[in-house]
Amino acid sequence: MLDGPPNINEPVPRAWVVTADMGLGHQRAAYPLSYMAEGGIITAGDPDVTDASEARLWKRIRGTYEFLSRTKEMPLIGSFIFKRMDYMLRIPAFYPLRDLSKPAPNNFIVDYLISRGLGKTLMKKLESPIRASAGTKNLPMISTFYAPSLVANHYKYIYSVICDADLNRVWVASKPQESGIFYFAPCGRVMRRLREYGVPDEHIFITGFPLSKENIGSPNMEILKSDLLKRLARLDPRGRFASVFGTTLEGLLGGVPIPASNEPVTVTFAIGGAGAQVEIGQQLAISLKSKIQEGTFKLKFVVGINRAIERMFAEYLIHIGLDSRVHNGVEIVCEDNKFAYFERFNRAMRETDILWTKPSELSFYSALGIPIVIAPTIGSQEDKNQRWLMDKGCALPQYTPLLAAEWLQDMLKEGILAEKAFNGFIKNRKLGVYKIEEVLKTGTMKRETDPLKR
Repeated sequence: MLDGPPNINEPVPRAWVVTADMGLGHQRAAYPLSYMAEGGIITAGDPDVTDASEARLWKRIRGTYEFLSRTKEMPLIGSFIFKRMDYMLRIPAFYPLRDLSKPAPNNFIVDYLISRGLGKTLMKKLESPIRASAGTKNLPMISTFYAPSLVANHYKYIYSVICDADLNRVWVASKPQESGIFYFAPCGRVMRRLREYGVPDEHIFITGFPLSKENIGSPNMEILKSDLLKRLARLDPRGRFASVFGTTLEGLLGGVPIPASNEPVTVTFAIGGAGAQVEIGQQLAISLKSKIQEGTFKLKFVVGINRAIERMFAEYLIHIGLDSRVHNGVEIVCEDNKFAYFERFNRAMRETDILWTKPSELSFYSALGIPIVIAPTIGSQEDKNQRWLMDKGCALPQYTPLLAAEWLQDMLKEGILAEKAFNGFIKNRKLGVYKIEEVLKTGTMKRETDPLKR
């Protein structure tokens, strides 16, 4: 289990918060909910909630995910194998709108695994007499991975957090009209897709992705707004964006950014949980080297809990003359456990001006007013996230990494990155944690008239 930070705003609703070790995305979505998690965040498949026979089933699922994440980079046959496996995880074209409520092949696979015992020990834990005697048996369950939700399909008050801007049919029960699962949708596109899959409207709440309170502040977003004003000052060194949108910025953020041409711009490059795309990060370091040394840029590498990748980057930086122990303009974000990593990652986001990442769940961090540079996608899920980011106007595809110093500086001078940062803040939902809390407290969610209070 992952233990959450202490709650300072009692009373708050309590819930079983369940996630899965399938990369970092599902656990990242659970971390901001840890303050309401009964007994800490539960990771399905962990030894303390799983017997030996079930553990083998989870290991099979996790192995498939990790294999898929790495297969594309295998020489010769990698691309062929990846395409065959990705076909099973594909998401159909969004248009034309149509009825997609019939179960897909993945649904039959998950139903079979559940019949073999997937999730059985988790449910025993949640419904045990010991838990019941403590008054916790009827707590709602929030899951950030589809399998626990489907296992608990008829358990009272099941909420499923969707972690992407579109989703595969496997997230919805084979018979959606008979399912008791409610969904927290991060965006309107997910809501419409859930409808196609047969989920009734009364089971869908458009909350936004659960971003951590330490990056937002209260529902008035004082932390987020303060950080964004500082970021816009660095992303708009000539004041071009502010000269056009200054009045709007004053009204929404309470101030107008003063161009900070002498402050370094921080680029954060995020490595996927499976360690994909290391080479891109190395090329980025080469390109920005001289600019880091002169104080124009700072560079952060986010590698999660992967100490092997951390060592690889540390050795490479020393090799090219950017030893992070000497240059304070370079930092590698890595921790030994996921809770500490997520905490440090959120601190890093407050300092980040540009987030360079494949379009995973990190796409939703654009709502913090951080422009995204999109690294090449891995799989159909990320293709959908990329499309969503581009439609929102808060991201741009990566250009040649070895020339990043040149094209990033051009975009800073033109105010392009400042515009994309502001688009993310304006267009994407930021208050997912508060909206989820509201649903748990009241069973519903009020309609917000202020478009920013989303």
